[in-house]
Amino acid sequence: MIATSVDARQPDPARVNLLGLPLDAMEQYFLDIGEKKFRARQVLKWIHHHGVTDFEQMSNLGKGLRELLAQTAEVRPPEIVSQHDSSDGTRKWAIRVEGGGLVETVLIPDGKRATLCVSSQVGCSLDCSFCSTGKQGFQRDLTAAEIIGQVWLAIKSYDAFRSGKGRVVTNVVMMGMGEPLLNYDNVVSAMDLMMEDNAYGISKRRVTLSTSGVVPALDELAKVSEVSLAVSLHAPNDALRNELVPINRKYPIARLLESARNYIDAQSDRKRVVTIEYTLIAGVNDQREHAVELAELLRDFPCKINLIPFNTFAQSDYQRPSGNAVSRFWQVLVDAGYIVTVRTTRGDDIDAACGQLVGQVVDRTRRSERYREAAQNMEKNP
Repeated sequence: MIATSVDARQPDPARVNLLGLPLDAMEQYFLDIGEKKFRARQVLKWIHHHGVTDFEQMSNLGKGLRELLAQTAEVRPPEIVSQHDSSDGTRKWAIRVEGGGLVETVLIPDGKRATLCVSSQVGCSLDCSFCSTGKQGFQRDLTAAEIIGQVWLAIKSYDAFRSGKGRVVTNVVMMGMGEPLLNYDNVVSAMDLMMEDNAYGISKRRVTLSTSGVVPALDELAKVSEVSLAVSLHAPNDALRNELVPINRKYPIARLLESARNYIDAQSDRKRVVTIEYTLIAGVNDQREHAVELAELLRDFPCKINLIPFNTFAQSDYQRPSGNAVSRFWQVLVDAGYIVTVRTTRGDDIDAACGQLVGQVVDRTRRSERYREAAQNMEKNP
């Protein structure tokens, strides 16, 4: 472990944190302070292309504007508390956000690509039985600045801003701590910045949102975004999914898949498919009959399937399936005509593998109301 601290400044309520503003919001900010809209693109590039947080270093801005920005705004990323490097090259950061909670962010290198797994909440309210994050409870949503700040910090960690190698992060997956669609507005703003040419310029095919099934929010997302979609399914029927993913009791599989299909149909690229994520748990959902049922459930559904062998953690009695069990499950699906991958476990020696992220959470949820008012609010106020 490397203990470190990056930008531990305290928030100033009198200043707007420009780090989390997408282009349209940045343009409005400059209009509000009496400046031209084009300044928004200049400042976005300073922040996200060059990693600059000090307005005095933004040399193509006039002195008067720099002074005005210093009075009314700031660029304040969250704080890196610690860094862990795995033997396989995976890197995990513990990041402190406002209020003292910690979230975890993981960078997984793979040849010329590197995928950043980004958190959207401090904890999670959904209480999926196989996920260590859900066992920590829920504290609060992250702001857009705290979400995109994880990308900013990952690039800075490799000094890529200074070297000009800003492509350290080539892919982003909203698969870290939290359910992204329960933090809809902030997640959409952050993903817009990820894809914005004046910020990170990541292709919509390389930004992926993973959801456990907040159907009303997914329906809304189809109207405003074209990011790639992953669905955390983990079971081939409602009875079993009710146990593993409790939100299924509110939005059962048929309704979730219908929403996911509608999302894909709304995209301009008709070749897009949904990634179905299925965590294999020994003796629970990894039997041949489960594979056969899954193959039938997804027939004619535009998808590829990603099998994820369960990663153990202290609060769970579940076990990882054997290699033979994974292979048998995979073979059934391949024989049924699906494109199927088995996720390679990365970073498990530093608890950075799928399902292992914990952070530090002050649980503000009631156990009996895990998947809480947010989903209801989305239905009432889409």
